[in-house]
Amino acid sequence: MTRFALTLEFDGTPFSGLQRQSNGPSVQQSIENALHRITGEQAALHSAGRTDAGVHALGMRSHVDLEKDIAPFRLMGALNAHLRPDPIAVTACEVVPDDWHARFSCTGRRYLYRIVNRRAPLALLRNRAWQVATPLDAKAMHRAAQVLVGRHDFTTFRSVNCQAADPVKTLDLLSVERVDEEVHIHAAARSFLHHQVRSMVGCLKLVGTGTWDELRLAAALAARDRSALGLNAPSQGLYFVEASYPDDLP
Repeated sequence: MTRFALTLEFDGTPFSGLQRQSNGPSVQQSIENALHRITGEQAALHSAGRTDAGVHALGMRSHVDLEKDIAPFRLMGALNAHLRPDPIAVTACEVVPDDWHARFSCTGRRYLYRIVNRRAPLALLRNRAWQVATPLDAKAMHRAAQVLVGRHDFTTFRSVNCQAADPVKTLDLLSVERVDEEVHIHAAARSFLHHQVRSMVGCLKLVGTGTWDELRLAAALAARDRSALGLNAPSQGLYFVEASYPDDLP
């Protein structure tokens, strides 16, 4: 049995999420089906994180255990061939130790949220960014975002369906920058609650429009109550950027 680590890029638009779902197609299902066609094995895909319907990935890390003797570059090529026409690409494949786990060995996760701040409709970025027509003050958003950095109880910013045992998380980074007509929000932590990034982005959007201020955001955090949330940003602007691992692991 060989453990292969995969790096995945995908457009989440046609999927109900990364993890296999009973109510629609998933990235996991597409990859496991492709693996079965290649190897004849019922292999299970394990990933560094879960993504909701419509969320994208630039560098999701996953692993799979296979009995078939196959070189990593051949497995990568075969997967990419069998995944067509699904918008999924395996951008890297390597053999890793048996105790390496895409989820449990992961020490950090990074996300990007893209807002297109203009009135004209989206053509190229449709389903790949959140369009906000009202002008946004990215500098005010960044200042307010620092309220959320650090170790906090993020109950206000978690989905009611979140299965995490503890709402306390340490947010290592939450930054906001304007890139021409886009506003980019970067978030990094060891792990996140369900909907945490989207909920934080939704409230920062309210700060950007002047509806909320820094004090209102701090009050929402302190409330530790989902009803204090101002807005949950839509899924299409969210990207899983990368997962990080200890230096001695790939």
